Amino acid sequence: MASFDRQGLMRHLGARISHIAPGRVHITLPARPEVTQQNGYFHAGATSAIADSAGGYAAFTLFPEGADILTVEYKINLLAPAAGDHIEAVGTVLKAGRTLTVCQLEVHGVQGDGSRTLVAQGQQTLIRVPPTDV
Repeated sequence: MASFDRQGLMRHLGARISHIAPGRVHITLPARPEVTQQNGYFHAGATSAIADSAGGYAAFTLFPEGADILTVEYKINLLAPAAGDHIEAVGTVLKAGRTLTVCQLEVHGVQGDGSRTLVAQGQQTLIRVPPTDV
């Protein structure tokens, strides 16, 4: 997705889209010291950022070409320390509207053996806007 490639924060964090389907997007963030907090877990800011983008791009998959999207609000509950070889955010559209879209957000810590732990869960509201040249 060209739009994702223009996101400086996602590039800076080292995040990438790992799955795209209508109304559902996964974003993966590999473990490295630059995205951790003082105890070695993934930082809540990094966890929240990829969750926000996963929901935004999940909604984006359902919009007509030429539309754009902005987050209106989101809430994240941090359920467990975010640890693993990587974390994976999953954004899923719950309700797509002409103007507002609501998404479910989940972030899992994924170990090398593939085992997963739900580390964050949230909900997001997005608004469809005309494209901008920012």
